[in-house]
Parts: sequence; C-alpha cells; structure tokens
Amino acid sequence: MKAMVLHEITDLNTDTEPLRFEEIPEPKPESGEILVKVTVCGVCHTELDEIEGRTPPPKLPVVPGHQVVGRVAETGPDTDRYDVGDQVGIAWIYSSCGQCEYCRSGNENLCPEFEATGRDADGGYAEYMAVPEEFAYPIPDVYSDAEAAPLLCAGAIGYRSLRLSKISDGKTLGLTGFGASGHLVLKMTRHRFPETGIYVFARNPDEREFARELGAVWAGGTDAESPVNLHGIIDTTPAWKPVVEALKNLRPGGRLVVNAIRKEDADQDYLQNLDWPTHLWMEKELKSVANVARRDVEEFLPLAAEIPVKPDVREYPLEEANTALAELKRGGIRGAKVLRIG
Repeated sequence: MKAMVLHEITDLNTDTEPLRFEEIPEPKPESGEILVKVTVCGVCHTELDEIEGRTPPPKLPVVPGHQVVGRVAETGPDTDRYDVGDQVGIAWIYSSCGQCEYCRSGNENLCPEFEATGRDADGGYAEYMAVPEEFAYPIPDVYSDAEAAPLLCAGAIGYRSLRLSKISDGKTLGLTGFGASGHLVLKMTRHRFPETGIYVFARNPDEREFARELGAVWAGGTDAESPVNLHGIIDTTPAWKPVVEALKNLRPGGRLVVNAIRKEDADQDYLQNLDWPTHLWMEKELKSVANVARRDVEEFLPLAAEIPVKPDVREYPLEEANTALAELKRGGIRGAKVLRIG
C-alpha cells in the first residue's frame, strides 16, 4: 500500500521533506482489531512535535496521522462492534492497558501504557491501518469524511479542554491561538454557552478576522490586553509566550487550560517574564491537557453533529503531506488541513 513514512527525527526549519512516499506492506487485523481503508487523514500540529522530537520518541519508521476516517475493510477474530463497510474514525488514543486505575475510571489518556496513533502504532497517512475495535468510533451521517477528520483530534481535544476550563454560561472565555482546535472550540462554546463572550488572541490578522466572523466578541494579538479579565482561557499554541500573556488576562480564581503535548524551546526565555503578582497570584490556576480519552471522542462526535460543528477544511493529496506540514509549521492556518487518500 502507499504511505508517507517518517524514518528519523528532523528539524522542519531545514528539512522540507521529512516524510517519504513509499510502498509498504498492508497491515493484517489481529484479534480484536479491524482493518480500515483510509479515505482521509487530518494533519495536526502534534505531527510537527513528533517529527521534531518534542513528543515521547516514536517507533521508527512510523506512519504518522491520528485524525483518520475510513471504512472497515476487514474484521479480525473476536470482533463484534463493526461490519465491513461501516464508516469509522480513529483518534490519537490507539490503545491502553484497560486494567489500571486510570483506565477503570475512564481516563485512559493517563494510562502508563497509553499508545498513540501515528506515534506508537502506524497511523492514517496510508491507504490502510489496523486498530483495536474499541478505539474506533462511528462517524455521524451529517459529516463528509473530510469534515469528520479534524473532529477526531482538534475537536475532541477541544471538547476536553472546554470541560476542564469549568466555564459555564455567561462566564467569559479566552482562546489563545486560532487554528484547527481553536475555531472548533469557539463553535461548540457558542452552542453550549450562548451567553458566554469569547475573546481570541492570535498572532495572525487573518486568524483574528476569522474569529470575529465566527462570533468572537473581540480579537487581538498574542500579547494584547483583553477588554475584560476572563474566567477561563484555553491555550492551543505551541509556544510559551501565549501562556505567560494569557495569565495576565485571567480574573482572580480563573483557570488557564494548556492544550499542548509539548511547547517549543525557541521562546522558552519568555518564561523569565513570569511575574508572581501579575500572572499567578489571586488563586489563578494552570491546568494541562494530556491527550484524549475514549469518552471525549464518544461524547463529542454526537454533540458536534447536533450543533452541527462544520470544520473549515483544505484538502491535499497524500503525496503532498510534506507541503501540508510545511504550511502548518509556518502558521496562518484558516481551519484544518486534511489529506485525501482514498
């Protein structure tokens, strides 16, 4: 089968083709697994972190991609959830142990044996992939495959971040960064909390204009001061500067939710600007987000269909995955990027 394969950790500032377009063996579903014929796969900032070495080390070589939509092509032994031809999605969580305290409490994302799609197991930048059936999810009929792909990570992690923000209707919410996840969080917040004012911080003027088009009451630069102090802020950026700047815009007792696996080192010196009374005093909270659990995907997809959340997407053919990654690295994304595979 055709696939885009990562063979080594590299610097995307100098390496414009980190993935190789190759023919590799088609996987075979083992016990409890299904084989999915992939039609589309979303392109996520986590792939940049993986390629540049900011995530836990991937198995190499590996097929990246964890926003996967396709149809069941084959079922392995001991499977009963899906039939051949069913449309399914696969998210960042590929598997977990199922036995530890975290798995038993529905927090598989914290499992010490957590495996990530496209990092610890081959993902969706390929024509086929195999996955344990309990970590595949039915796609609501209202979505095309391209629209569904960003929901599986940007949407699901945005849903988890919104839950962790503890925002309720009428409270103010800030969003730092306005790419694939940010624009979906704005849409679901407006549906669930119609009286909540949403304030967006983004470095790119096009992103700020996009936020206003979707209903943000205000949009400014990353280091701007919001017109009001905010009850909660969700950070979806890869950098430290937005975290420090966001803290100064929190109300007393407010919570900043940082939705990032890793932060880039380039602006780490900005942490020197962290000032206790300005940024952290008055019982402000800082909460990290670690991956997604099955519950997040299972709850978010029907909610997204009910709203409905319709992601803005731009498609690329599979062999142009490096181009999509390079554009994602440069920033200025409007919506989400999706590879068309089948």
